[in-house]
Amino acid sequence: MTKITFQACAVAAALALPSVAVQAQENTFKVGAIRYTTNSKTNGIQGAGVPPGADAETGDATTLLLTYERALTPNIGVELVIGVPPKITARATGTVAFLGDDVLSAKNVAPTVLVNYHFGAPGDTWRPYLGAGINYTKFVSVKSKLAPDVKMSDSTGLAVQLGIDYAASKDWGVFASIAKVQTKSKLVAAGTTVLTTEIDFRPTTYSFGVSYKF
Repeated sequence: MTKITFQACAVAAALALPSVAVQAQENTFKVGAIRYTTNSKTNGIQGAGVPPGADAETGDATTLLLTYERALTPNIGVELVIGVPPKITARATGTVAFLGDDVLSAKNVAPTVLVNYHFGAPGDTWRPYLGAGINYTKFVSVKSKLAPDVKMSDSTGLAVQLGIDYAASKDWGVFASIAKVQTKSKLVAAGTTVLTTEIDFRPTTYSFGVSYKF
């Protein structure tokens, strides 16, 4: 091998080292807690015999969060967000407030796919990131004390997030994030009468936990 060829190979190897380092830790797994806060708004509850002004308001929930992110470049990654489905309950408001709490309960299965842009460079102690993507929510275990048969439609909407990663070591770290998700569902409750409404959950989520890179 000539001296020039050897030097060229050495330069190429040196330039390749950063990309090898990135590829060595191109996967990130996160586990933590997520607080699901709703700011719900409906178009009112309609149905035969339902007084004008009848409404409901959904509550908040906390559950386990799991995410997996695959790095495509040193700054861009694709993230799948899942978790244990939280139980969301609703209380009656307006002219039917006397019906009280837990007039409706449901669990929401809500996988979300996000494309994240991480600021800084791999190896930085602090790395803030922005993400945007799509959320799909399916409501299961839907129950109401007002009707024996209750159904809620699925929802697909945009999701955006802002977060920050802190590297405690090469592999381990902690994270925190806040996200907004578009989640709407049409509800139909059939019993002695048929009740309908559309719920715009307008949730904001707050997450924190630990991360592992590999």
